[in-house]
Amino acid sequence: MKDKVLIFDTTLRDGEQALMSSLSVDQKLRIARQLARLGVDAIEAGFPVSSPGDFESVSSIAHEIKGPIICGLARTVEKDILACARAVKPAERGRIHTFIGTSGIHAEKKLRKSEDEILEIVKSSVRLARRHCGDVEFSAEDAGRTGIDFLCRIVEDAIASGAGTINIPDTVGYTTPEYFGGIIDELFNRVPNIDKAVISVHCHNDLGMATANSLTAISHGARQVECTVNGIGERAGNAALEEIVMAIKVRKDLFGLSTSIDTKEIMRTSKLIRELCHMPVQPNKAIVGSNAFSHSSGIHQDGVLKAKKTYEIMTPQSVGLKENRMNLTSRSGSHMVRTRLLDLGYSESEFIMEDIYKKFKDLADKKGTVYDDDLVTLMESKSSDDLKDRFVLEFLNVSSGRGTIPTATARILVDGKLYSEAACGDGAVDAATKAIDRIVGYKISIDSFHLEGITEGREAQGRVSMVARASEGVFTGIGTSTDIVEASALAYMNIVNKIARMKKFKRKLPLIGG
Repeated sequence: MKDKVLIFDTTLRDGEQALMSSLSVDQKLRIARQLARLGVDAIEAGFPVSSPGDFESVSSIAHEIKGPIICGLARTVEKDILACARAVKPAERGRIHTFIGTSGIHAEKKLRKSEDEILEIVKSSVRLARRHCGDVEFSAEDAGRTGIDFLCRIVEDAIASGAGTINIPDTVGYTTPEYFGGIIDELFNRVPNIDKAVISVHCHNDLGMATANSLTAISHGARQVECTVNGIGERAGNAALEEIVMAIKVRKDLFGLSTSIDTKEIMRTSKLIRELCHMPVQPNKAIVGSNAFSHSSGIHQDGVLKAKKTYEIMTPQSVGLKENRMNLTSRSGSHMVRTRLLDLGYSESEFIMEDIYKKFKDLADKKGTVYDDDLVTLMESKSSDDLKDRFVLEFLNVSSGRGTIPTATARILVDGKLYSEAACGDGAVDAATKAIDRIVGYKISIDSFHLEGITEGREAQGRVSMVARASEGVFTGIGTSTDIVEASALAYMNIVNKIARMKKFKRKLPLIGG
């Protein structure tokens, strides 16, 4: 146990509090199933007394999910604790997590109670929880701003009253690593019964130090970390599960610790949370961001091609990705371009590197990013005709709105002839792409869709980036317009024409490309 750090996931409780709308019971169950596959030690499934929906969610998860401890949150209030006890009762392993504010500002402004009164509440509440559940966790809310003498008394009394886990939260992200580590040291040095409980930490990211504070606490003896997938949570969020876990794994030489997490499930879990919580992850987010294993610098690309460890301290496969991504940009060197051409099936006898690299640099300066299909076009095109679009969108009309079935009519010029088709869809963009499909006859599935504003104001232009898959490979399309549906249709047409070129060149792209 001393060599293992327990991962207590609070995505469904603290994480959900940051969402614009609550997750449904079914959505929470989907996430809980994936958290169990990920291998978390505990799932804080919700705050049962807060609403009938939250009670049902916790109870449903407790009934279905096997393996992790299923935990519910409760204030140090009798009705909270009893509701929590009922909700986690069906669990194979249930836990009541009760808390009260302990800092001076919480005691004076929120609770309006003395330290002695708070101590009595802690003792009676933990005892009540323990009578209804064999596993009780107590949290000293805002411990980071609580006087150390009072915090030591609270921890000692909570353990004596039956709490098997003591959580020390940096509720408002106030502490720094050295300071927070000092708090943990003081508790281990001054609380006589500290060995009777697991010390947990729950750090927020208001100053960007949630992960650093959590890891410091671990190095000072804490053995449970409360965290969320993608770091979602109140305000600036919580310590990110994936960062904690991978730091412990990658720096085993430093921590000498392990977790029960199946790290190959990290990316799958991250994507599920993004999808259900409607919270995108910034591209440069550690571990799970789209750029986390992406290399654009020619120097970095050359190093990775020679030995991956030169610029990668962990493998993409270790978190559930198939491979790293080498972005071809104007910063990429000839070594990277040659490697990509060889990956696409070309032999070195088919190109003169100096010539193709010059063409590549010219294209990269114009486009920004050069994709696999662009490289094939550079290699295969013999004349300007090879660069022309076979399909040209001449007309698009879309009808959609509340209470109506989205319908689109498209007119496309194909090899000099006009063709028109109409289609219905789940939304305006879906209807437009289906109408286009009926004309071009390709089987295309969209893997990802990204919209960003590139100008400001009411007439702002939007850029749609789309990644789609066909039998010829994976393609990226980009479209720009003041109309989102039109931008989407243009991005889709961009992909359609790239597929047409692959068919003309009689080549297929690797399904790992883009």
